[in-house]
Amino acid sequence: MEQTQILVLNGPNLGVLGRRQPEIYGRHTLQDLPDLVREVMGEAAERIRLVIYQTNSEGGLIDRLERALEEGIHGVVLNAGAYTHTSLALADCLAWIGIPCVEVHLTNVWAREETLRHKSMIAPQCAGVISGFGLWGYAYAVQAVDRLLLWP
Repeated sequence: MEQTQILVLNGPNLGVLGRRQPEIYGRHTLQDLPDLVREVMGEAAERIRLVIYQTNSEGGLIDRLERALEEGIHGVVLNAGAYTHTSLALADCLAWIGIPCVEVHLTNVWAREETLRHKSMIAPQCAGVISGFGLWGYAYAVQAVDRLLLWP
């Protein structure tokens, strides 16, 4: 059986999770994600191959999404960090690559600064948004992408 490849793509400052303001973003790191996915998905996690990538640059996120298309990645979980709210280029890339994507945020962005974080440029290009569950939200997003792929 072919594994479902899901790209977990992370934007600026997410490479230092666990150390960066743990009172806001939690103590989990991206290295904890495979264990959390196994806990959420159980045996179904065996057919998932996570490809975890982080970059602090907007162009790096776009380059990785374009490569994902070439590699045959099946789905994307995307935490674009601050680029969520500013990057039309990232939204344009998501629109044309056609890979199912779920936007994820560690914090509940709607409980934060309204003028800064309440508008997502990328959400219209995503199947859905999961926000406010810390790193567990990534595991739920992986599960959501898997479901989208199984039952389009």
